[in-house]
Amino acid sequence: MNSIRIEAVGGPAVMQWHDTTLPPPGPGQVRIRHTAIGLNFIDTYHRSGLYPLPMPSGLGLEAAAVIEAVGDDAGLLPVGTRVGYCWGPIGAYATHRNIAAAMLVPLPDAVSDEAAAAGLLKGCTAEFLIERCARVQAGDWALVPAAAGGVGLLLVQWLKYLGATVIAVAGSDEKLVLALAHGADHALLDSGDVAAHVRRLTGGRGVDVVFDGVGKASWESSLDSLKRRGLMISFGNASGPVSGVDLGILARKGSLFATRPTLFDYYATAQDRAAYAGRVLALMASGALKLAINQRYALADVATAHTDLAARRTTGSTILLPR
Repeated sequence: MNSIRIEAVGGPAVMQWHDTTLPPPGPGQVRIRHTAIGLNFIDTYHRSGLYPLPMPSGLGLEAAAVIEAVGDDAGLLPVGTRVGYCWGPIGAYATHRNIAAAMLVPLPDAVSDEAAAAGLLKGCTAEFLIERCARVQAGDWALVPAAAGGVGLLLVQWLKYLGATVIAVAGSDEKLVLALAHGADHALLDSGDVAAHVRRLTGGRGVDVVFDGVGKASWESSLDSLKRRGLMISFGNASGPVSGVDLGILARKGSLFATRPTLFDYYATAQDRAAYAGRVLALMASGALKLAINQRYALADVATAHTDLAARRTTGSTILLPR
């Protein structure tokens, strides 16, 4: 098998191509052959050291695959089953790997390998943020910064599916057109006073919830966009992490709530993964969630993919192809 490894944290150049002999799967494991691999912002956090990893390490949390061999006590997934995963363990940047069968979910026929690799992590992120963290109801107002990104477009679609009113924020007119095409009700350029425009659109009230994957650059604006007792969900660090926060700011801006959730705490058990990932895949299969796979890179070109992602030259979802 071939895999991408890092010996130390740093820029895209630290990712190196490795050839490895893979042992047979152990008890409870299966050997899988990846058919498509998801690229996500969290991969850049692992590579850069923002989210520390023991070294050396692989990279990547999400992929679609086919089971090629089954170890003892590995459950009911037979050889040939199409599967996906997006909650680790880290090491998806590879052509093959051994992995615990309990970490996999079978893919429905109506969801392609590329769609699963592009959308499972982002879809599961949208699911837990909207349905179990914010508990969005029909009629709620939601603000989505970076709405033209992979997670952003799925957030927009899922919020509209539930009957929310969605204000999308993005960095260019082209990206705003993309967000509107995926269901956003209003679109704002990420320049000037976003919060003032939000107040105008909501009649001075503010939004019920902000889904902010940008981080440092949008923190103040997102807080200022919320209604009294609104919910700030900070789930990403695309512009850098939010730090040095004075907790009293939540009181001064209207007794706000704030949370910094991670997918891994909402998909902690096999039961969670089966139930909630199953819901994501069902919505993908039905067409309620549409994936925009706008970039494809060979796995060997992953450094270029990371560079383009960090520079915001990508829209929608991006996949890596191991072949």
